[in-house]
Amino acid sequence: MKRSTFLITMANLMVFTGLSGTGFTENKKYPKRLRRAESFLGIHFDFHAGDDCTEIGKNVDREMVEYIIDKVKPDYIQCDCKGHRGLSSYPTRVGNQAPGFVKDPLKIWREVTAERGIALYMHYSGVWDTEAVKKHPEWARTKENGEKDDRLTSVFGPYVDELMIPQLKELSDVYGVDGVWVDGECWAVDRDYNPAVIEAFRKKTGIAEVPKKPEDPYWYEWSEYNRQGFRDYVNHYVTEMHKHNSDFQLTSNWIYSSETPEPPTVPVDYCSGDYAFMNNLNGIRLDGRCWNAQEKPWDLMAWSFAGNAQKKSAAQLKQEAAAVIALGGGFEVYFNQKRDGSIKKWQMDIMSEVGKFCRERQEFCFRAKTVPQVGLLHYSDAYYRKIKIMFGTWFPKELDSFNGILQCLLDSQIVTDIVFEHTLKINIKDYPLIVFPEWEFITPQFKSFLLDYVRNGGNLLIIGPKAASLFSDVLGVKFEGEAKMKLNNLECNNLLDGFESVSQKIITKNSAKPFGRYFENDDFAAPNSPAGTVATVGKGKIAAIYLDLGEVYYNNLSFIIRDYLNSMIRELFPNPVVQVYGSHNVDVVLTKIKEKLAVNLVNTTSEHINGKVYFYDDIPPIGEMKVSIVYDKKPAKVSLEPGAKKLDFTYSGGRIHLTLPRLDIHNVIMID
Repeated sequence: MKRSTFLITMANLMVFTGLSGTGFTENKKYPKRLRRAESFLGIHFDFHAGDDCTEIGKNVDREMVEYIIDKVKPDYIQCDCKGHRGLSSYPTRVGNQAPGFVKDPLKIWREVTAERGIALYMHYSGVWDTEAVKKHPEWARTKENGEKDDRLTSVFGPYVDELMIPQLKELSDVYGVDGVWVDGECWAVDRDYNPAVIEAFRKKTGIAEVPKKPEDPYWYEWSEYNRQGFRDYVNHYVTEMHKHNSDFQLTSNWIYSSETPEPPTVPVDYCSGDYAFMNNLNGIRLDGRCWNAQEKPWDLMAWSFAGNAQKKSAAQLKQEAAAVIALGGGFEVYFNQKRDGSIKKWQMDIMSEVGKFCRERQEFCFRAKTVPQVGLLHYSDAYYRKIKIMFGTWFPKELDSFNGILQCLLDSQIVTDIVFEHTLKINIKDYPLIVFPEWEFITPQFKSFLLDYVRNGGNLLIIGPKAASLFSDVLGVKFEGEAKMKLNNLECNNLLDGFESVSQKIITKNSAKPFGRYFENDDFAAPNSPAGTVATVGKGKIAAIYLDLGEVYYNNLSFIIRDYLNSMIRELFPNPVVQVYGSHNVDVVLTKIKEKLAVNLVNTTSEHINGKVYFYDDIPPIGEMKVSIVYDKKPAKVSLEPGAKKLDFTYSGGRIHLTLPRLDIHNVIMID
């Protein structure tokens, strides 16, 4: 779109809406709104307007928006403006409108939120825009067979300049919205076989034959070229919008999460994502820790529903909120809008209760910093070589083993952060133990970096035979035969658990000492091999486990695997800051907030991991738990928050000892 045409269109739309461009947001009568980085509690609405939306705005009025604000008291509201169908749910003059409008709903959302000091963000579908590629096939990505995609735009094409950026400017200048949450991005983008893209790839790399499936040569190189195209696309619209309006805040849904485990090179203002409505707590456990490592403001969005009829209870949403805010993040909940853009008011009763739960904990949690203990490595070089799609989406199969190790650690009440190669280069010395979980690739430079960490006193645990083979020269063992899939019977605490997984027979040598055994069958008289080893390297220790454990634990939650991994962790890291005993259904998150040490306890008891159960309202309380915390002197007070309940404790051996009689959903032990 030519600049002159764009300006004329903007002027026409200002007349249509009755607004006055940027002056609308600068009007002195409106109270100051929090930026996303300062925002703790939000609510998200969308309805992905389609061809059936002929009366948009009919039941949207000031009273509806005021009701949401009064009931929930959010820091921001996020609502629909363009979904995956590509039809805009407000009367755009630069994009593709939905079929019919009774009135302009976005004008109402903006006027009321601005008057009440509530930030307003837009749900906007980016890469996925069905209408755009329908009208402009030349904007679509090209499939492997040469056909044009009927859903996805090309990140190398003109869509971003011809439609997306002009529409974002319209939202900024005409409506004065605070920013956009761009959906349909890293999880939707796909490789582009447009001849021009292929030619550019060939010119850059010298690779003549472009692969079309993961088994083909240079699949990783071709995928990386397309990933860089996506990064450049996001960087382009973020940078252009920041130049246009420095106060306009943007994110690309799921960027820099478990799906994109890389340095944050694009200047998005915050990170955000809508985690799966099934197995939800494990999604939070994973991505909350990923974003904590990235050092950017972040929030996670719960789906309140599956389909249009089934809804989560307040209890379930509170449990999910607890898992988010314990890590220091912000929390929001997603509710459907009706096809005219209005909401279902009764659902705000649920959100009101959840919001109150969050607000009671805000001062003890929000933007707290985790205290480094165990660092679980999410390694982008290995992940991008493993995954078949471009980045990832909810629980990609390629992350099952990683997820299993994370869950296993957390189910042992081990305080665990997720770390990346780029973050470890800044803070690896802060971590007493790093876990390298079943990755099958490492660069020589990063291997040398990790071994220097060990030689200088750090502890490194490698899990899985293929991962261990990457460090075979320093483990002090001899590999016998090939690693292969077989039935293994792992021993722990005089019990055996049999499971199919890849294992590797080894013989110890030098200073390596065996740690645990696995047997050929479920009989202690059967032939066996060391399950793991521990060796001294310089001032530190390097350990390995010669069985794949992650995917097995992910699928069956074996307590033998859990207890064996826990015993290995304790061998390498015997004196963690916090120890909790009494239940395996509690996540322990250790943070500092306002210079105070805080121990977050989250009750994870529920049906959340049951694939047949999406919704539940019964979270059984956890009974008595023993808690021990390293502290350099006897504290003046230990309290349980929220509620400022003073806790009785003893202090000996440099540790605080206390008993917590009950945990309902979430509490914080605060130390003064």
